[in-house]
Amino acid sequence: MKHFTNFKVALATSMIVMTIVMTVLTSCSTQSRKKILYLYNWTYYTPDEVIKAFEKEFDCVVKLDSYSTNEEMYTKLRAGAKGYDIVVPSNDFVSIMIKQGMLRELDQSKLTNRSKINPLILEKATYDPDMKYAVPYALSVCGINVNKSKVPEGSYERSWSIFSDPQFKGHATMMDDMRDVMGDALVYLGYSVNSVDDNELAQAAEVISKQWKPNLVKFDAEGFGKSFASGDFWLCQGYPEIVFGEVPEEKWDEVIDFFIPEDGGPSCLDSMCILKDAPHYELANEFINFIHRPEMYAKFLDAFRYPCCVNLEAEKYVTKAPMYKPEEAYNCTLKIDLGENLEKYNELWQRIRFAE
Repeated sequence: MKHFTNFKVALATSMIVMTIVMTVLTSCSTQSRKKILYLYNWTYYTPDEVIKAFEKEFDCVVKLDSYSTNEEMYTKLRAGAKGYDIVVPSNDFVSIMIKQGMLRELDQSKLTNRSKINPLILEKATYDPDMKYAVPYALSVCGINVNKSKVPEGSYERSWSIFSDPQFKGHATMMDDMRDVMGDALVYLGYSVNSVDDNELAQAAEVISKQWKPNLVKFDAEGFGKSFASGDFWLCQGYPEIVFGEVPEEKWDEVIDFFIPEDGGPSCLDSMCILKDAPHYELANEFINFIHRPEMYAKFLDAFRYPCCVNLEAEKYVTKAPMYKPEEAYNCTLKIDLGENLEKYNELWQRIRFAE
């Protein structure tokens, strides 16, 4: 009787284990049968809440990969990376990728929220004003972040000249992005962000090399947010969402002074695009349209504290104050595709970056 009882216990245990295994396998099988959208976007640029809402409504899975610069994204794709559906390049790279046949035309029948896009933004998108290939995602600005727990407000100028201020020596960084850094120097000198004049570019390079670089720890496109939050960096040129994303929200007012100088600077219009060989074209179109539901786009604005520039109807759903005003972003100049003239920047940037 005892052996029979043990047999029943063993049988029951086996049945339980088999049930668990079958449940897991069924779950995995169901997961594997779900549609998958592969999104390639900037670091700190995709709200989890919006992705989860999309996954639930469309019964799919969103796989996210990230990059820290346009150059990183572009180089990876040109090197043959496959499988991505949506990419979010800045306007100058959208222009380049359209010309090189890297993007697929959008399904306009799916873009029922296209009317939500701010006409002022589309005026700036001269490379694709009809959203044939690209739907604006955000107008972003790479400004100045000061750690005011280290340096008191009022002790520094609120202009690009701040990078020559000796009190920041050894605690400052600028983006590892030639168009942003060169653009700042050009604006500081009173020139266009998109200048291709040899003399103006040489002057800008001189300012960076002789006045700004001596104060810098390094040029850093991604890790500066963590170093700012830890107190190692007191001054960072960079996108504010990277700094705000690393500093606890309850310390924002105490620690962060973010500003865009009055004379402006470079700006980017990042847009959602579908790659030419996207494996999930229909789902990609649905995602782009989903983002621009005003209530969903408001979640994006709340997550990154962006001003409401692109989707104006979203403003009535926004619950958090932005990091800067829309007017400050409008005051900046989009970095355009310079074509062959970009090589002038490349040559100067190599000298700036690697000269002792």
